[in-house]
Amino acid sequence: MRRPVYMFILGLFLLLLTACSRPTYPFVRLNVEAEGAVVAAERAAGRLPLRVAIAAVISPKATFDTYSPLLDYLAKRLDRPVELLQRPTYAEINELLRTGQADIGFICGGAYVEGEREGYMELLAVPEIGGTATYRALIIVPADSPYRSFEDLRGRRFAFTDPLSNSGRLYLQYRLAQMGETPDSFFGETIYTYSHDNSIRAVAQGIVDGATVDSLVFDALVKSEPELGKRLRIIERSRPFGIPPVVVHPDLDPALKMAVRDALIGMHKDPQGRQALAVLHVDRFVLPDPAAYESIRRMAAQVRGWK
Repeated sequence: MRRPVYMFILGLFLLLLTACSRPTYPFVRLNVEAEGAVVAAERAAGRLPLRVAIAAVISPKATFDTYSPLLDYLAKRLDRPVELLQRPTYAEINELLRTGQADIGFICGGAYVEGEREGYMELLAVPEIGGTATYRALIIVPADSPYRSFEDLRGRRFAFTDPLSNSGRLYLQYRLAQMGETPDSFFGETIYTYSHDNSIRAVAQGIVDGATVDSLVFDALVKSEPELGKRLRIIERSRPFGIPPVVVHPDLDPALKMAVRDALIGMHKDPQGRQALAVLHVDRFVLPDPAAYESIRRMAAQVRGWK
């Protein structure tokens, strides 16, 4: 296929692929589907919504379906409305937290170390999955491809998730730097899909030759769609990293900060909370260990040129 034709087809597919994950923003939705008048009444009564920003680790529709039970649980426990805030990039989620437009955020490790360094993020809680609060970056390829090692992807088409993603970019960018390479020098072409499920499907459908993705999203997706898993193969796993955390701005009201943390930490003891955790594929939330993110900090310092 001649290159101009190929590029047109690739561009068309990616437009369709990301259409469901890039709605018109800002996307602000009350988890209980309240009408505007109800929200206004809550505000007038002094019960301001808890604004929850969630990074697009998975596409927005899947994010809303997955996190809605959690938001319902928080609304009940805190006795206040809860709003879900989404943006198409991790940087925009970080900006919501930096400027105080969001109260708490569910973000990735790469975005967290950026916000921590700039002084507008601190850890609140972390999910525990399978008895651990860690995850990995996975490099995946089509199951029927000839690629057996990372080196086999030299000169190929490759998908990243987001510029601030740890498992979806930073890990691999650091790995290439250790080889004296950059994404531009190593790969023939690179794209951003802006969610891990988009990257996984792009590999499965042969649109790209490989991708680096979040092991938690990969495991959950292939468990729910076994046929999808048969079309994929993992050729490399990273070391364990601190799991994507729940964060707040350091200046958030201490009473609210404590109330949200206690609600999350106690979820597994509450029937509604356990149901919400099951949808998230999370065992429970636990107190964070800042040291768990040290390897991500070191990678970011080298790749982003931090002093």
